Amino acid sequence: MFVLALRSIRRRPGRFLATLLSAFLGAGILMTFNSMHDTAAQHGVDQVSSDTLATAAAVVGGYGTLLVFFAVASTLTVNVRQRTAELELLRCSGATPAQIKRMVVGEAVAVALVGAVLAIGPAMLGGRVLLDVFQDSGQVARSVDYSFGPIALMSGLDITLLASAGAAFLAVRRLTRGGRERAGAKRFLTVAALVTGTSAASATFLFSATDETLMAAPAYGAILLSVGFALLSPRLLKGVLDRLPLSGASGWLAVRNLRERAGHLAGILVSLILFTAVSTATLTMQSVDSDAVKASGLVKSVAAKNVETLNLTMVGIIAVFVCVMLVNSLYAATTYRSREFGQQRLAGATPGQVLGVVAAEGVILTVTGVFFGTVAALAGVVPFTVVRTDAVLPDQFLGVWLAMVSVSAAVTLGTSLGTARRVLRTPAVGAVTLAA
Repeated sequence: MFVLALRSIRRRPGRFLATLLSAFLGAGILMTFNSMHDTAAQHGVDQVSSDTLATAAAVVGGYGTLLVFFAVASTLTVNVRQRTAELELLRCSGATPAQIKRMVVGEAVAVALVGAVLAIGPAMLGGRVLLDVFQDSGQVARSVDYSFGPIALMSGLDITLLASAGAAFLAVRRLTRGGRERAGAKRFLTVAALVTGTSAASATFLFSATDETLMAAPAYGAILLSVGFALLSPRLLKGVLDRLPLSGASGWLAVRNLRERAGHLAGILVSLILFTAVSTATLTMQSVDSDAVKASGLVKSVAAKNVETLNLTMVGIIAVFVCVMLVNSLYAATTYRSREFGQQRLAGATPGQVLGVVAAEGVILTVTGVFFGTVAALAGVVPFTVVRTDAVLPDQFLGVWLAMVSVSAAVTLGTSLGTARRVLRTPAVGAVTLAA
């Protein structure tokens, strides 16, 4: 089956580009930050510099592992779902479910390995740049030299390959089980994320305004609540659709299409909710804290600078990953609908009307993701602001929120409409015939 996996990659390499890009970015980020462990482990590095480098590697490495899994899982789920007919043909030809799983996992591991190897060079350059940032801000001594060693290399390769294999296994397992999910396990994870997130956000009131770890509790609360909402995304989307007062052909078709594909669109909503919640909450709280420190006339400590650097870095990493996940998922999902678009045009719909439906779907998805992401963000921002400044909603929130919403809308609508336009260039009869 591994030989079959390699043949499948050679025959249609284009279908694996999204997975390759996710693995490349994931491995690159993991190796970039884990190289700080190698740098800190060198002889002669002072304790403050070592603590700064180790903290950066540990925090971003942990979040990076989750992001790699989500990004690869998102692309592989779409890839496997679009190959339903091909995989079913293999089963009819005598392949067992176990053999199909090994083939898909083998494809994922092979592609991830290539992506991880290609990321070594950029990761080395990125690590040097990251060390320069720490040194320029006074968090790491100038005498510390950069080192890219076994910790960075092995963590990047191992985590990327394991995440790819696990994501591929879960994606094909669900397909071979007819799309059935373990509702009990998912319900438990959802409730746990929502309860823990609420508790973490509420724990903010136990800290003092000058506590250096004040931001940790509300940040984790916002993240966990966004994960809970993300796990509920199919139900949340259906609830929104049931209450939409849309009229007209485009609105009616958009609601109908989204309701039928709510489960398949979960990955897109996950990206939107996580991006809105984490980026809005983190950037707003960091801005509130920086302004409070400036107003007090104090100078930030090394620990405070570490937190600020990590916060800004994490938002940047999340933004890149979410954009990749959104673009990959939307591009694949829209391209897969070429036959549907062809049938609509043969039934009398104009290309403009088809694009109108796609635009309406993108707006509904964006509004839904942004709304629940904003709720999760506010759950962290409000307690932090109350404790830090005695205000309720900070002045910085609106500007940050508008920027994050603009990015979400631009990526979602831009990718959907751009891909749909490309798909519509194919004649309607040809699109129906080729996709049949």
